[in-house]
Amino acid sequence: MPNNSLLKCIVFDANGKFKKISSDIQKTQLILKHDLLPRDLRKIDKGSDDIVPSILVREHSILLNILHIRTLIKADSVVLFNYDQTFSNDQLVSNLSQRLRNVTNDKLPYEIRALETIFMNVMDNLNSEMKVQVTVVNGILKELEGHIDMTKLKYLLLVSKKLQQFQQKATLIRDLIDETLAHDDDLVALYLTDKKKGTSRVTTDHEEVELLLESYSLHCDAIVQTVENSISDVKTTEEIINIILDSNRNELMLLGLRFNIGLLSFGTLLFVAGVYGMNLENFIEEKNYWFPIVCTCSLLTCGWIFRKSMHRLGQLTRIQMTK
Repeated sequence: MPNNSLLKCIVFDANGKFKKISSDIQKTQLILKHDLLPRDLRKIDKGSDDIVPSILVREHSILLNILHIRTLIKADSVVLFNYDQTFSNDQLVSNLSQRLRNVTNDKLPYEIRALETIFMNVMDNLNSEMKVQVTVVNGILKELEGHIDMTKLKYLLLVSKKLQQFQQKATLIRDLIDETLAHDDDLVALYLTDKKKGTSRVTTDHEEVELLLESYSLHCDAIVQTVENSISDVKTTEEIINIILDSNRNELMLLGLRFNIGLLSFGTLLFVAGVYGMNLENFIEEKNYWFPIVCTCSLLTCGWIFRKSMHRLGQLTRIQMTK
C-alpha cells in the first residue's frame, strides 16, 4: 500500500485515555470503520498550510479541520490526526484527555466537551499569535515615528503581509463559527450521543452548543478587530510616510529649480563678459567710465531676472497647493 494511503493518529476512548498509533492506519479502514465518505478525508490529507477551516457533520461523527488540528469526533471516541509532538499539540492532547475524562462531572455530552477543548486550543493559539504579531508591528511603528529607515520599512512590509495572512485566517475561523450558528440543523446534528441513544431533539434544542460557539465567536471577533486595528495603523503610517517622502521630493525639485534660476540669471553676466571679451573694437573701449556702467547694468539685469523668476515660481507653488 503506498504511503499516501496511510494516516498517523492518536485515539481517545470514552474515558479520555489515549494511545498513539505507532503504525499508520489505512484510509480505507478509517472510512469503513467510521462510516465516512472518501471526500471527507480531503481536509485531513491537506497540509498545515491550509488555512480554510471546516466542520463536516455526518450521521455518527464530526470531521473538524481548523488551524493545525485535524480530528474525527464520535459519541465515544476522538481520533486526532497528523500528530507532530509540538508543544501546541502536546497541550491539546493533555487538555483533551483531561476534559474527556470528565472529572468535574460536567453534564455536557462527550462530543461537545471534545469540541469545547479543541476550540479552546484554537483560540489560545490565535490569541498568542495575535499578541506576537501586534507587538512586533507596534514596535516597528514606534521606531518609524522617530526616524524613517529603509531597512525598517522593508521589515514593516514583511510583517504587514504576515499580519494580513493572520487576519484572513482568524476571519475564516470566525465566519465558520458564525455560519454554524446560523443553521439550527447543524447545531442539533452535533449532539452525537443523543443520536447513538436514539433520542430525537427538536430543531431549537441546542442551547449548550450554541452558547459555547457564541462565546468563541465573540472571542475570535475580538482578535479579528484587534488585528484590523493594527493593519489600519500600518496603512496610516504608510500614508504619512508617503506624504513625507512626497514633500521631500517636492522640496528637492524646488531646490533644483532655484539653482537653475540662479544659473540662468548668472548667465546674463557671462553673456556680457563673453561679448566684451571678444577682440572687437568699439567706442566703449575708448572711455574708462563705461566699465562700471556695463558692470552695473549687467548686475541689475541679473538681479531682475532672478527676482522675476523666483516670483513666478512662488506663484506656481501657491497654485499647486490650492488645487
